[in-house]
Amino acid sequence: MSSGWNASHVTPDGAAWLASAGTYPRSTLALWEERPDAPIVLPCGAVFDVVSAPSMFGRRMLDRLWDDGPGSGPVAEFRGRMLLFAAPGTAQRLPALLEWEEWGAHGRAGGETGRTGAVPPLLCHGTGDAVTIPAPTESASPARSDCRWLVAPDTRQPWLPGPEVLLWAAVRAARSAVRISIFPPADQGAKVYDVSRRR
Repeated sequence: MSSGWNASHVTPDGAAWLASAGTYPRSTLALWEERPDAPIVLPCGAVFDVVSAPSMFGRRMLDRLWDDGPGSGPVAEFRGRMLLFAAPGTAQRLPALLEWEEWGAHGRAGGETGRTGAVPPLLCHGTGDAVTIPAPTESASPARSDCRWLVAPDTRQPWLPGPEVLLWAAVRAARSAVRISIFPPADQGAKVYDVSRRR
């Protein structure tokens, strides 16, 4: 990996990996060649699953993954939600693990995660689902500033966390102390994740 690599831009190998999820990978790559700032809808289940979390909670999960864990796979932000790319099968298994951790909306009042009061619903997209992902390159358009890569795919075989890793990150994010402020942080996109630490 070159030292000038930018985590927010998809490499050609990363674009090929993303395109491989679709029915017509060459058409997807041709579209991106013609319009590199075009978001696209890709199916989940074969190449990757996606776990979608509200943006702030997703950032807390991402921080746990990078600060205390193995790192993450590709991660995108799209319209106020964080899209964490995960190993195929995660969407089927993670909801059961979360329920076991009393994560569900109707978890017991005394449950460990229930006490935090900061547990949002996570949407798990797998076989039969599709997600809109950001373009390989960031658009200059302010209207699309909420559609971007935070950890862009950079290889044809990126490491993808499974359900246990994402459960671990979600539980720790929910249990971590959260300071609530009426003022947002100065630059929410300023954190840089060192992808060389990925395992």
